[in-house]
Amino acid sequence: MSPDRFRNRFLETIDRGFAREHLVLGVDRDGSPLLLTASSTRDDVIHNIGVALGSSFEIERLDDDALAALIDDAYGAAQDLSSLDHDLALGETTELRISHSESDLLSTSGKNETARFLDAVLFDAIRANASDVHIHPLERDALIRFRIDGVLSDVRTIPRSSSDAVVSRLKVLGSMDTAETRSPQDGRATMTLGRGESRAVDMRISTIPTAQGERAVIRILDTNRGRMLSDLDSVGMPDHIRTVYQRITSRPNGMVLLTGPTGSGKTTTLYATLRRIAQANQDGADRSAGLNIMTVEDPIEYRLSDTGITISQSQVNRKKGMSFASGLRHILRQDPDVVMVGEIRDEETASLAIQAALTGHLVFSTLHTNDAVGAPPRLIDLGCEPYLVSAALTAAMAQRLVRVLHPACNAEGCEDCLGTGFKGRAALFELFALDEAAREMVSQGSSAIALRRHAIARGMRTLRENGMALVSAGITTRAEIERVTVDLSELPLEHPHLPQSGASA
Repeated sequence: MSPDRFRNRFLETIDRGFAREHLVLGVDRDGSPLLLTASSTRDDVIHNIGVALGSSFEIERLDDDALAALIDDAYGAAQDLSSLDHDLALGETTELRISHSESDLLSTSGKNETARFLDAVLFDAIRANASDVHIHPLERDALIRFRIDGVLSDVRTIPRSSSDAVVSRLKVLGSMDTAETRSPQDGRATMTLGRGESRAVDMRISTIPTAQGERAVIRILDTNRGRMLSDLDSVGMPDHIRTVYQRITSRPNGMVLLTGPTGSGKTTTLYATLRRIAQANQDGADRSAGLNIMTVEDPIEYRLSDTGITISQSQVNRKKGMSFASGLRHILRQDPDVVMVGEIRDEETASLAIQAALTGHLVFSTLHTNDAVGAPPRLIDLGCEPYLVSAALTAAMAQRLVRVLHPACNAEGCEDCLGTGFKGRAALFELFALDEAAREMVSQGSSAIALRRHAIARGMRTLRENGMALVSAGITTRAEIERVTVDLSELPLEHPHLPQSGASA
């Protein structure tokens, strides 16, 4: 007799959506059937489960969140993508429509094979902490790929004839035109993980026609991750940088910029910063008590207000005339104390951000530059006056993400890390805090090379140096650091803190 006979019968008989809605799960304990329930589970639900299973059982009450997590794990482990692959290969042509429960990834009620397959793929991607899902059509088949820790990995292959149905399903979810296959489209959708839990997953969907068929990419924005970013420690900021950064971001005004390429964790760090400021505001622990904190973003990645933080977040909507610049202009009429602009990419937004910083606001934003010292020249290149940049900019911090070695398999590669030897990421930071000498240099239009030379002489540690410290600690590899940071030979001067070439890391 199987030791999990009652559990298996429960999973086969009771619909996943029903289990999550009513918070019930059948398990086996010491060979005896046990039904896990919540305090809110109704007696008639328990009775009906007994009738459906034809079995008696003991009952045990659990906390709602703990039970919801157990249900997710039980049904997630039972998910069989291979059988769905077979169904898709038969040529799914059923018209796709959204029913009441179709936004729930853990509900199978009323869903066809294509919908169930896509739900399973998305659920697996969320469990793997993937940031993106790619559906990549080829000549004879199509690849399902996950971007995990910044690197794309092939996770499965489906028949080429099935990828069109999967992309059509995505278009339905994203309120896109399913009949239009010759033009790129963008859409958004919000999926849930069970109706009994408030966890939501936002998705940005992009499709584009190729010679082999429509290709789709799904950016996953798991709002649950925002709850875990409670402070700057959680983003991995080292002590010597965090001390200075917290002092800078506790000032009543000025502009702080985070720089780096897309996907380097800038927005995550800014969210953690705003949460720290907002929490101090609510606790009344320091001068931040009574602050009005507002943002304009594209997109809103994590809803900070869901965690009880008093903050207002606005979404860019260019179709309605809501750009970063216009959004910032309207925010400044809302009597803000702290403002975050998702990105500075033009002169108008840059000028407004500088003026806000000079008129008593604390302004945060991001900028695309290679390093921290490149921020002032970039603002000047956008058309801002050097003397205004000098007066407004308090600090710029560059950031990168590197993959972390997977200790469970000694970095040799296993199923859990998809054979890469890496699992998770760590952040690298480079903080350029402007002193009086640096402000004078900026006002005179000094180059990034001159600013870097000054900053290093005053003790700034570069991204490469902070990365090598992680290599020395056995957290990552030299190859990872070299992948995301500038080669030492490209620096305009020898860095006094870095090991000489040939020195061990």
